[in-house]
Amino acid sequence: MTKTPAGISTALLLSLSASALAADRPYLAVIEKIAGAVGFYTEDGRSLAQVKVGSFPHEGALSRDGRLLYTSNNGVLWMTEDSQGTNSISVVDVRAMKKVADIDLGRFHRPHGMARVPGSDRILATTERPFGLILVDPAARKIVRDYDVKGKSPHMVIPMPDGEWVYVSDTDSDSVAAIQLKTGNVKLIATGARPQGGALSPAGDRLYITEADGNRISIIDTGKREVVGTIPTGKGPARIAITPDGKTLVYNLGFEPGVGFADVASGKQTAIVPLSGRPLSLTMTRNGRRAFAAVQDQDKVFYISVAERKIERVFETPKGSGPDPAIPLEQ
Repeated sequence: MTKTPAGISTALLLSLSASALAADRPYLAVIEKIAGAVGFYTEDGRSLAQVKVGSFPHEGALSRDGRLLYTSNNGVLWMTEDSQGTNSISVVDVRAMKKVADIDLGRFHRPHGMARVPGSDRILATTERPFGLILVDPAARKIVRDYDVKGKSPHMVIPMPDGEWVYVSDTDSDSVAAIQLKTGNVKLIATGARPQGGALSPAGDRLYITEADGNRISIIDTGKREVVGTIPTGKGPARIAITPDGKTLVYNLGFEPGVGFADVASGKQTAIVPLSGRPLSLTMTRNGRRAFAAVQDQDKVFYISVAERKIERVFETPKGSGPDPAIPLEQ
């Protein structure tokens, strides 16, 4: 059956409308630390909205359906500051690009690292005043449990796929706390200097932890809960991701500055992509094709091609916004 001209026009209009909607759909949510905001951007780096949240948000986590973004409102710019900070987590509607709630954390101040418990909508957050880990029910907007991390300056939290155990980097204690969520039992794992971010292997049997002052990655056997190896890196690794095939680690190098790549099989760093300033973050798309690193003091976000080991694109956030993690919104 031959399409009529009117039919062709309708199909074309529908196609154009779909393209326009896609072009205005947020691709990245950037935690703009200094501005106290979340910036929403299209894939080509065009700003769609800047949503005010709380004071100095540091990290973010998405709900299970990707419709909500939770931000840790820390209240200070640097973790080394001696200040009480603030005590809230903001809830942002991703589709509407607006804040819908704040969760009061009571006596727990300076929330930092965040992660969703797998198979749940509950959120984990580390806190720096006092040192600890909290489990938050966003629907009830309250803390349901807190945990002793047995160390100083808990930074990032990495849950196991089954949600039974989580790992917390105790940065100022040079250790990682393995915490059983149901019982609160803790096993401390000694690492090198200033452990920070972590990435799990696809099978969940290995956890790769960066050591910002040790200039290496520790490899933790998650069954034995002990370090079984290390990978030397460039200077200042802090955040880390792993490709879906489990073969390549990608991480920011805060003192190089750049983005580093390491081969898991050989245990060696294989490349560094230089950046124009110090990246404080590193995230990756779920398919592992693209990584994102933000340079806070230059208000820039870099797109890195993982396969080609090169910068694809750079865009600027508002002046003085201080971008940190750029969170991909693909589902």
